[in-house]
Amino acid sequence: MNKPFGEDDKAHLLLVEDDCGVYRFLLPALSAHGYRVTHARTLFQAREAKSCDMVILDLGLPDGQGEAFITHLRHYSDIPILILSARQDEEGKVHCLQLGADDYLMKPFGLQELLARIQAALRRAAKMHMRDHQYQVADVLINRVTGVISKSGKPVHCTPIEHALLMQLASQPGRIFTHAQLLAAVWGNEYIQDTHYLRIHIGRLRAKIEDQPAMPRIVLTELGLGYLLA
Repeated sequence: MNKPFGEDDKAHLLLVEDDCGVYRFLLPALSAHGYRVTHARTLFQAREAKSCDMVILDLGLPDGQGEAFITHLRHYSDIPILILSARQDEEGKVHCLQLGADDYLMKPFGLQELLARIQAALRRAAKMHMRDHQYQVADVLINRVTGVISKSGKPVHCTPIEHALLMQLASQPGRIFTHAQLLAAVWGNEYIQDTHYLRIHIGRLRAKIEDQPAMPRIVLTELGLGYLLA
């Protein structure tokens, strides 16, 4: 289901949604904004769908939970997955992100916010395909091949922990990495409860790459969930 996508292409979205009120609203609305949309009402139909550029996924489906489709898709594809759900519990959101979802939008939602999130996800995907070894925001450049980090053309010297955190975040810019994911990736699974380690090192990292560490523009916080690169 994964294929390169350029910003000038007509994006193909897979909408996995069984609520007739939602899909009857979204199908014409997304089509009117230039998207090609394939609609699936069940997990089975979603798994049978052909290649697409992005998935918009409901969690409660007639033949199972949307989380199962996230796991299925992430075995072979890194296309963006946006969750649309009425579930508001933080634990459920964190679980979806840990499985590999990129974003989470609660119902009821506004069309303009949904469109903005779709556009942002597709832009990130296009940039990752074009330059998946390098990430730049403002005057900070991160090269994931060489491991070099620079700010305004000058090398930034990070500790091994800071460097590992930044490289993990840079592996998928714009995606929220939960506290547990970052702790497991950098320190190991036995440290996934030690969020104070993470806060300390994120603070030190921001002091080195942000113009105003107290008002970060590069390493952003998703309250209660984790961190992401802008």
